[in-house]
Amino acid sequence: MSPPEPILLLKTQSGPNDAYLELFSKPHGPSGSRHFSPSFVPVLRHHFRDEEMDRVRSLLRDRKISRAEDAAFGGMIFTSQRAVEAFASLVEEGKDDEDPQWPHTQDTPFYSVGPATTRALANIPSNPPLSVHGSHTGTGDVLAPFILDHYGQEYSDRNPKPPLLFLVGETRRDIIPKTLMDPALPSDKRIEVVEEVVYATGVMESFHGDFVEKLAQTEKLGCHKRWVVVFSPTGCDSMLRGLGMLDDAPGSKADLSKRDGRTFIVTIGPTTQRHLRDKFGFEPDASAKQPSPEGVLEAILEHDARQLS
Repeated sequence: MSPPEPILLLKTQSGPNDAYLELFSKPHGPSGSRHFSPSFVPVLRHHFRDEEMDRVRSLLRDRKISRAEDAAFGGMIFTSQRAVEAFASLVEEGKDDEDPQWPHTQDTPFYSVGPATTRALANIPSNPPLSVHGSHTGTGDVLAPFILDHYGQEYSDRNPKPPLLFLVGETRRDIIPKTLMDPALPSDKRIEVVEEVVYATGVMESFHGDFVEKLAQTEKLGCHKRWVVVFSPTGCDSMLRGLGMLDDAPGSKADLSKRDGRTFIVTIGPTTQRHLRDKFGFEPDASAKQPSPEGVLEAILEHDARQLS
């Protein structure tokens, strides 16, 4: 049996169970001959923004996110687990044993970009559970037209449609608001999207050193191949520097001649893939078609199959 391949997951381990750890701890491939050794290297630090959180807190308290005619918003959009965490914290702090209907959003359509975000939303206490849609879409490019169709049916009797509240971080793509608010759309199809930047994100000061240390540990193991899974554009420069392919000069591109031939990069999806390509001139070895543990595994196995063909 060949030794396990190190797979460095550039993220904070989720608790109590991490789906990436669970999947990559199992054998894969023909007859279970493929083994990975997963480990985590946290990249991002997050903090909630007080003013924006206060606004969402007031909306919940005043029952302004609902199907009611006088509601401010008829639904919500989530494309990151951090946004779900922000919302979940507000739901938790507002709980009242004398109000079993809290947070009063049970019949309100929520839209989620992927399975991980959907799982996080499903864990928010609500009776009945929150009504979450779109987890199969995987990217904002696919979620946006899905929302146009689904939300349009949900509020087919209203023109204009009630606005959607989109909880986001400081760094995000604008494809969903642009698609839903496209001026070319008929007025009865167009959906106003209001973004609230509820959290800020930065690179952990310890990331570069932690990443270099993990690389050194796998060197000592004598591994012939290792994978690095990149989950966000944030921290890509530190990752490339840790691999010795990028200097500190502003605007510098990755020095592809410094690739060691045994460290392979897979991205969680097309946004991070494009960021590496466009900003640093670095093409990752693989990119997940779906932003999930299974999507990452499939991208790795497909890459290796191409190398053997």
